[in-house]
Amino acid sequence: MLKRLLFALASASLLFVSAAHAADRPDTDMVLLTENFPPYNMAKNGKNFAQGENIDGIATDIVREIFKRADITYSLTLRFPWERVYKLALENPGYGAFVMARLPDRERLFKWVGPIGPDDWIMLAKADSKITLETLDDARKYKIGAYKGDAIATTLARQGLNPVVVLRDQDNAKKLVNGQIDLWATGDPAGRYLARQEGVSGLKTVLRFNSAELYLALNKAVPDETVAKLQAALDQLRKDGVVDDIMAKYL
Repeated sequence: MLKRLLFALASASLLFVSAAHAADRPDTDMVLLTENFPPYNMAKNGKNFAQGENIDGIATDIVREIFKRADITYSLTLRFPWERVYKLALENPGYGAFVMARLPDRERLFKWVGPIGPDDWIMLAKADSKITLETLDDARKYKIGAYKGDAIATTLARQGLNPVVVLRDQDNAKKLVNGQIDLWATGDPAGRYLARQEGVSGLKTVLRFNSAELYLALNKAVPDETVAKLQAALDQLRKDGVVDDIMAKYL
């Protein structure tokens, strides 16, 4: 009797775990994850969790069109923080994350579809700031704000600039105008868009120190033929002018 009871409990536990996993992994070809990174991807309600049609933005619209043309099913979830999104895509077969800067140290970690759009790296200062920069090295004496887990913050830290990081990049806009930081290291156009959302305008670019391209990053286990199919769909969208039309809608 005891053995049967233990077996029943174990079976029920396995069923619960399986059901929970099934809820996390919808019955689709791919699981796509993103974050709030306006104007490329964002929750319509401004929250840090959204799914499906409750997410919009330049990259979101482009990715939807890519998968539609490639005839590949997917689920789409916006989560927080970016570090979690990155880790899930890195470790789980069938997962992807966007938009992600394609950097040398990430090249072999993912398979890539893109580019989806540009992401220049800039230093922003207040409109009345007297700061002038010729090179990134000139910024060392200033307090720099950046976004935790972002490629910009990681690159600055590796170069010894020790940025002060926050969990939401838009918080840096208010920190900048309030004098809590001297410079805001962010992306363009993302930084300016976020600042406007926070009611901050008139920030000036004092340095443009890198030009990056943003991609859809896929787990290494995604078959090469799937990656090629998605890339071909994006290439055709660009050729047809659809990518430019989507960009114009937001910018």
